[in-house]
Amino acid sequence: MTPMFEDAEKDPVLDSAVFELEEEPLRTELVLRQYELLKRADRSILVVVAGIDGAGKGSAVNLLNEWLDPRHVRTLAFGPADEQEAARPAMWRYWYNLPAKGHIGIVFGSWYAPLIAQAARKKPDAEAVDAMAAAITRFESMLAADGVQIVKLWFHLSKEAQQARCDELLSNPDTAWRVSDIDLKVARKFSRLREAGRATITATHTDAAPWVVIPSADARWRIAATAREILKALRHSDVPTLSPAAGPTRGRVKNQFAGLDYSACLDKDEYEKRMLRGMARLGRAVRSRDFGNRSLVLVFEGDDAAGKGGSIRRITRALDARQYGIMSVAAPTDEERARPYLWRFWRQIPALGRIGIFDRSWYGRVLVERVEGLAAPGDWQRAYSEIEDFEAQLVAHGAVVVKFWLSITQQEQLKRFHKREKTPFKAFKITEEDWRNRKKAPQYRQAASEMLLHTNTSAAPWHVVATNDKRLERVTVMETVAQALERALGHDAEED
Repeated sequence: MTPMFEDAEKDPVLDSAVFELEEEPLRTELVLRQYELLKRADRSILVVVAGIDGAGKGSAVNLLNEWLDPRHVRTLAFGPADEQEAARPAMWRYWYNLPAKGHIGIVFGSWYAPLIAQAARKKPDAEAVDAMAAAITRFESMLAADGVQIVKLWFHLSKEAQQARCDELLSNPDTAWRVSDIDLKVARKFSRLREAGRATITATHTDAAPWVVIPSADARWRIAATAREILKALRHSDVPTLSPAAGPTRGRVKNQFAGLDYSACLDKDEYEKRMLRGMARLGRAVRSRDFGNRSLVLVFEGDDAAGKGGSIRRITRALDARQYGIMSVAAPTDEERARPYLWRFWRQIPALGRIGIFDRSWYGRVLVERVEGLAAPGDWQRAYSEIEDFEAQLVAHGAVVVKFWLSITQQEQLKRFHKREKTPFKAFKITEEDWRNRKKAPQYRQAASEMLLHTNTSAAPWHVVATNDKRLERVTVMETVAQALERALGHDAEED
């Protein structure tokens, strides 16, 4: 017998008289603590439900919803991915549905389903199990670091008790519907399923997101144990503090902008010829049948007045307006601040066959939030690896990620600032914040250099573009996007 399941497979029973004495105070404190959580809104609680099929997971959660105020509890049941979910990375649907701070989410059919299925095979792929477990650990650590308290409950019972529970439910027409075909097959595969549970728990039990095994043969024991674990989480508000995945850079890193030729320029005729050709290439690529199995994610970062908006407008001229979406990133809303920082970007990830254009992006964590002191050092230092993991998931699902840093000299930036002030239809582009940021140019340049150093990967490389000459900048961006997409689709790229 697997040691971690030994007590659960003894099928302990809670005496009805003891349960009746415990029930009222347990229910009362649960609701009171829930209201405290809602009032403080300092974190959310995410309850992950897993375990042996037929162990009463659904019944426990249903009763838990009765004991809590269900208005502030969201039960999320995930089955096979629907069309919208399948068109995006596997973790998208979990990010999309994260509860806000102050609320409780209960997750069935979670990100553990593929891992458990692989571990339960006759001959599990050890490398696949390790890779999935590592991805889950990174995900949960990221959530925990951003204020999500994770409670993972594994419901377990003996083989005999599981069979007896199914038989009892089947004997009554009013409860027979609760027994699935999978529940009925558990007895035949019990040893293998137990081993899959052991492997899953062993590989993913962490300080940030520990597992708790719930003995489930007895309904009273099951609900009481479940309620106690939720109450324990509500009582203890301290989400584990994690060390940064990437340590602080010591001193100034090498200037990542050295060698840029800000004096290079392009005459009008050459610009128009190359721009038209680049637009045609991009247009053909995104209209091709091959693009239906890919997506395109364009990230624009850079100095103020470096031309992000102008480059984005040229890109969109080559596209069907129904095929792309532009996310112009500003300060997060209250809804966004109530969730982990990557939440608002995960929600905007384009589906297969579509294009997402980000005017500013998730890199704000290591740029403006760092420089302005809006993120603690541990948070922005850790963000390098979190962002790399995020982009790797996009690429693994078929996204072509093209990232630009548009760089301008201080002298040219000042000229553009003054020109904007004097041009009525551009005056809205210049704000007090732009002038304030200009005074912090050395700090922003240092932060940008470290960002480029830590997040330039083969899967999602950075393209640093000098932008003193707008024509050359826009052509360079257009040709870079077209070439990246052509290569990803296996099309013959034209010579630029």
